[in-house]
Amino acid sequence: MIARSRFVIAVPDLAVSSAFYRDILGFKIHAIDDPGWLFYTKDNVCIMAGECPDAIPPNELGDHSFFAYLVVDEIDEYYKALNKKGVKFTKELRLEPWGMIEFGLRTIDGHRIMVGKPE
Repeated sequence: MIARSRFVIAVPDLAVSSAFYRDILGFKIHAIDDPGWLFYTKDNVCIMAGECPDAIPPNELGDHSFFAYLVVDEIDEYYKALNKKGVKFTKELRLEPWGMIEFGLRTIDGHRIMVGKPE
């Protein structure tokens, strides 16, 4: 049994990344004893972000820049709130044939996240 999941991402600048996750996506930011890492949490999600300024930028990873699929309760409201904050969507909100209402977004770092809710 998998009890929970966490995501690990490399970001070029922790200050810029954490501001986006906090101010735009609504995550809380947690410092840990390693200055090169911050944890971003929201509800049951934890993203462990490590600062890697010399790594390949996420927006250059193509399909590999997807790292998370978040299932939410109030997808319409979340989509509208993010849209008002100027989030760059990779996929507009829509019902898919597999029974999920989904949208995709690109973070300030270039990572892509899918957000969905069962119909």
